[in-house]
Amino acid sequence: MEQKNKPRIGITIGDISGIGPEVILKTLADNRVLHYCQPIIYGMGSVVNRYRKMLGLENFGFQQIQGFDQLHPKKVSVVNCLEEDVEFTPGTPSPATGNLARTALLRAAQDLKEGHIQAIVTAPIDKDNTQGEGFQFPGHTEFFTTYFDAPESLMFLVSNDLRVATATGHIPLKEVVNHITPELLIRKLTILDKSLRQDFGIQKPKIAVLGLNPHAGENGLLGKEEEEIIRPMIEQLKEKGNLVFGPFPADGFFGTRSYKKFDATLALYHDQGLIPFKTLAFETGVNFTAGLPIVRTSPDHGTAYDIAGQNKADETSFREALFAAVDILRTRAGV
Repeated sequence: MEQKNKPRIGITIGDISGIGPEVILKTLADNRVLHYCQPIIYGMGSVVNRYRKMLGLENFGFQQIQGFDQLHPKKVSVVNCLEEDVEFTPGTPSPATGNLARTALLRAAQDLKEGHIQAIVTAPIDKDNTQGEGFQFPGHTEFFTTYFDAPESLMFLVSNDLRVATATGHIPLKEVVNHITPELLIRKLTILDKSLRQDFGIQKPKIAVLGLNPHAGENGLLGKEEEEIIRPMIEQLKEKGNLVFGPFPADGFFGTRSYKKFDATLALYHDQGLIPFKTLAFETGVNFTAGLPIVRTSPDHGTAYDIAGQNKADETSFREALFAAVDILRTRAGV
């Protein structure tokens, strides 16, 4: 059944020499998507058409628009973000593909801020190749946090009963220990708790916190952060009525599927959370930026240059990201 007042979802095309355009088109080629949202691709019509032919999706139709008054409820729309066509080779990033990725992202973010679209789903970028005027960030998460003036955000990976957030993001591993403070953990857990309530409709979230050191420090034998920082912080939150537990040794926690007992898990650094998440839910995982006034999701994979242009990319994660954006919008609206 087609929804009334379908949300407009902006889709940034990412680095077109990666698998972004492929997973976008494979997702939108299923016309049932149009029952739930109005997809607007930020990129180039010529790129979409080239991938349409390359993938054999001859029946995939789209319209190129100049303004939002031209939107059609039963058509995928494309916003041309550059005036001239972009020459590119699948699998080989270039300054031109980085420029288009950056320009599309900035255009979509501006339209989101101005209320023309209701959410953004970002296809993968090459973070280094995308750097330039307007985008000098280590990733999408940091960009959206700054662009929408949020005091702080949270990288939040979700897939069915598995939800993993990271206390620290795109920073070198050697710097993680200096960032792990009670203040940081309380801020991140506060964002996580609020997101579980307002974005996922969980009234009393139960959250697990992982330890920093092997075996969660083994009572101080393998590191003191658990006893001096993490455990006291958890007790402080418990006294306020929060359902927060830990710290748990990360290996055993995921190995025994203990995450199933909780609504979400807070990992303390990027790979501690993303390695188990992608191992368990790579095809269905969604990267959601929690703590923002807007909704932004993405697939949990990268550009995958090694298979770009070969019709080998699995679109499941991107499709899940698109529907997650729609679901979060509806949950926030109380629908």
